[in-house]
Amino acid sequence: MFGRLGCPYCVRAKALAEKLTEQRDDFSFRYVDIHAEGITKDDLSKTVGKPVETVPQSFLDEKHIGGCTDFEAYAKANLNLFQ
Repeated sequence: MFGRLGCPYCVRAKALAEKLTEQRDDFSFRYVDIHAEGITKDDLSKTVGKPVETVPQSFLDEKHIGGCTDFEAYAKANLNLFQ
C-alpha cells in the first residue's frame, strides 16, 4: 500500500489493512510512505500502469486494487471482513 502522512484516506485504508491482518492469518501488508521514500506520482503511475492522482494505492499479491474506497469494497467482497 502506497500512501502519505496526513492523508485521511491513507489512514483509513491502513487501519483496514491492520484490521485484516488481525482477523486473517493469510493477510499481511506493507505500508510505503511515498514522501519518505521519494516516490512521485509519476513513479506510482508507472507502477500502477495508468495515471495516478491520489493515494492510497493498494495492491494485493502485486495486483492493483485501487484507492481507499476500492480497497474497502474489495475487502468486503473478497476477504470476509468482519465489521
